[in-house]
Amino acid sequence: MTTREGLTEKTLKAWSPESWRQYEARQMPNYPDLNILKEVEADLSGRPPLVSAGEARRLKRGLAKVAAGEAFLLQGGDCAESFREFSAEGVRDTFRVLLQMAVVLTFAASKPVVKVGRIAGQFAKPRSSDTEIIDGVELPSYRGDSVNDAAFTLESRTPDPKRLIRAYDQSASTLNLLRALASGGYADLDNVHQWTLDFLANSPAGKTYQSYADRISEALAFMRACGVTGDAAPSLQSVDFFTSHEALHLPFEEALTRRDENGRWYATSAHMIWIGDRTRQPDGAHVEYCRGVDNPIGIKCGPTLDPDDLIRLIDAINPHDEAGRIVLIARMGADNVEKHLPNLARKVKASGRSVVWSSDPMHGNTHKASNGYKTRDFDRVLRELTGFIDVLRAEGVEPGGVHFEMTGRDVTECVGGAGHLSEADLGSRYHTHCDPRLNADQALEMAFQIAEALKPHARKKAVAAAE
Repeated sequence: MTTREGLTEKTLKAWSPESWRQYEARQMPNYPDLNILKEVEADLSGRPPLVSAGEARRLKRGLAKVAAGEAFLLQGGDCAESFREFSAEGVRDTFRVLLQMAVVLTFAASKPVVKVGRIAGQFAKPRSSDTEIIDGVELPSYRGDSVNDAAFTLESRTPDPKRLIRAYDQSASTLNLLRALASGGYADLDNVHQWTLDFLANSPAGKTYQSYADRISEALAFMRACGVTGDAAPSLQSVDFFTSHEALHLPFEEALTRRDENGRWYATSAHMIWIGDRTRQPDGAHVEYCRGVDNPIGIKCGPTLDPDDLIRLIDAINPHDEAGRIVLIARMGADNVEKHLPNLARKVKASGRSVVWSSDPMHGNTHKASNGYKTRDFDRVLRELTGFIDVLRAEGVEPGGVHFEMTGRDVTECVGGAGHLSEADLGSRYHTHCDPRLNADQALEMAFQIAEALKPHARKKAVAAAE
């Protein structure tokens, strides 16, 4: 690998896990007692890493295949994980739906799917304001369970560093369960397909997508007839599953930064971390931290991102143009994707940078329902997603992945879908304390819709390869 010309002074400057402290750090909590924060940081620094450097490298190799058009990225999970609603069943159900989505996408795209959860660390959230006013009372904004509590009282909203310890403990428990589910037979391909058949049998969308399920059933039957079973091919019984979160709380990230056997630094809080649309300043603390760790790094790309600034960000974080290092997560909104994405895609393609392009069709499509609930419309989410695919194909760029806020639970937070959830339904099972999520049925239906969008392209590539 060669270093690109014209590197910024910052890129060439020496890096350390704490060098971010020399830069402006936006979206940081205002802790009333910094001495307690230092004690918590010291505690976390002495704890075992949550993930290993080897696992992060394996994810990077998978993402390099995505960048080359040889694989597809599926990333999904909670908007913000909760202490109160944490359960083994909740982790299992989200994992199960992601596996179902991955099987559908694998079949449609004719390529492996890299599976990454927004899980085991997604506890901190950016806010548009440091404070919130309700009925004339002003209190600190809720910034995620690792910072404060959502209850609107002064005690609950005061940032508490000790909550970081609880976030670490819950992340460790979640990872233990995910590893057991991924390797202990739960992820067996036949199991996953049977769950999808059960979904289709009970879903209003069942008839629409039954042909997909039938073809997958035929493929599995053919494999069994050829002797390709779980005993003969262990990969049919287990999966690689990775974790990710927004690297927002930098003291937490610094405390969990470790060096591997080769002297390279890794964020061991997750396999992949990303920089949000509010903290992607090239001269900011979050970019400074992320440029020094060897994990795959995501960059949220909103409609205000200038193409030249995007190139500067890519070069600051990935000066050697390492494949699999950068995931560009477009979050434009259904009305903006065709207006703003082409210039970004064109600029990156012309620069020759190796990146993964992924679509986050959730964040730009949030609105307040007439009954006061924050929600998202299934059709607008789908419209941004198909617009993302169409724009990139028109620019000769590979649409590499999708990024959803979703859950395996039967919630009513997003309207629309085959179940025709309306605004009147939102109050029945509205559990999120942050942003609305697709429920299990909506998420799987979305996977079938993505499959429809990817299918023609996959077939065209297969024909071209055969010729």
